[in-house]
Amino acid sequence: MAVKIRLSRVGRKNLPLWRVAVFDSRTRRDGRYLDNLGIYNPGETKPENKIKIDRERYDQWLKRGARPTETVERLLKHAGILPK
Repeated sequence: MAVKIRLSRVGRKNLPLWRVAVFDSRTRRDGRYLDNLGIYNPGETKPENKIKIDRERYDQWLKRGARPTETVERLLKHAGILPK
């Protein structure tokens, strides 16, 4: 089973909000997730509030073999959570 850290859309019409979560790679985009790691809000005006993630759980999932998608990796680098 391949495990991915990816985005899942939540929120309402014309107001997107994305959940950063851990999924089995075979699960559909908005399907059941294994663990919720945080939230990404593209409409937030302050850059430090755009993405909120639990760093400890993120690191635990990386140690277990989960891999972030390119989009999640790019967001985390931009937020300063991962080194550039």
